[in-house]
Amino acid sequence: MLDLDFDSSALCDWLDALRGDSAHTVISRMRGGGSCDLFEIRRGDAHWVMRRAPANASSATAHNVIREHTIIAALQDQDVRVPTIVGACEDPGVANAPFYLMEFIDGEVIRRKLPDCYRRSPATQPCIGAELIDALVQLHAVDWQQTLLRNLGQPENFLGRQVGRWMSQLESYRCRNIEGVDQLAGWLDQNRPRHGSITLMHGDYKLDNAIFSTELPPQLLSLLDFEMSTIGDPIIDLAWAMIFWPEQDNRLAIAGFHEPGGMDPGYCQTPRQLQQRYAQATGRSLDEFDWYQAFAAWKLGIVLEGSYAKHLRGESGNPKHEFFGFMADQLMLRARRFAV
Repeated sequence: MLDLDFDSSALCDWLDALRGDSAHTVISRMRGGGSCDLFEIRRGDAHWVMRRAPANASSATAHNVIREHTIIAALQDQDVRVPTIVGACEDPGVANAPFYLMEFIDGEVIRRKLPDCYRRSPATQPCIGAELIDALVQLHAVDWQQTLLRNLGQPENFLGRQVGRWMSQLESYRCRNIEGVDQLAGWLDQNRPRHGSITLMHGDYKLDNAIFSTELPPQLLSLLDFEMSTIGDPIIDLAWAMIFWPEQDNRLAIAGFHEPGGMDPGYCQTPRQLQQRYAQATGRSLDEFDWYQAFAAWKLGIVLEGSYAKHLRGESGNPKHEFFGFMADQLMLRARRFAV
């Protein structure tokens, strides 16, 4: 069991105040969580997950956790698959950093392998991709202007700002020549779509940012990790998801990402089939989808380059970051494939 990095008594007191009662509480650290820490909490009959900023996090990182809570809380009464929010705390003295609580969801995040029952019933596997797309359609259908999310982002000229924003990000840590990155920036800026939609975006939409049922048929129970969510062009979410979805041969397009083992090539939907499902459900044109695929790959390459730069400077303790430079190069190759 992983040790806690805070005194649980303060959190128990906070929970007592939140619930207006007192009950035996068991807290344990969970694996996963990406940029945040996860803790499982059992308190009487309640079963929760605490998502917390890393201990001693910067004010910006701590703010992202509370921002994520605000987004999910605003979606509680919408037709969107999100966890049920229990509460949030900005006081770092309670659990060593700001956090929020959500109801525990009994399901599985699909990363390296499918749930056993999915593997044993390959004919049901098309439901995985269908559920991923249908949940995205629901998210993009939210009338964000009628919710507390109306001030979430800056939708005006959203696509027009993206290339400059991510090139500025790259320049803040660039330490090598990345073949094609500057030429792609020019192409993306000159060829960006001029008439896109504006919706609530997830910002990091992919298969392993969702919880699926562990029983048949496959069901997407909840979306996760809304810290990059904003108001912008929804097609970016779809293009981002396609990077992490197996190609026709059941392999991912970029070496280094893990395709979910157990998907049957005879039943796994192709990226084109998922794109068509989205277009049919939303009525949105995908005529310029190549631009979005080029942009998504280019942007992800820049994001990974940041971690690789940390590795080169000796500032990263994650051994995977050594490989991220190669992955960034592969993503630029993928982007160039669509930049025609």
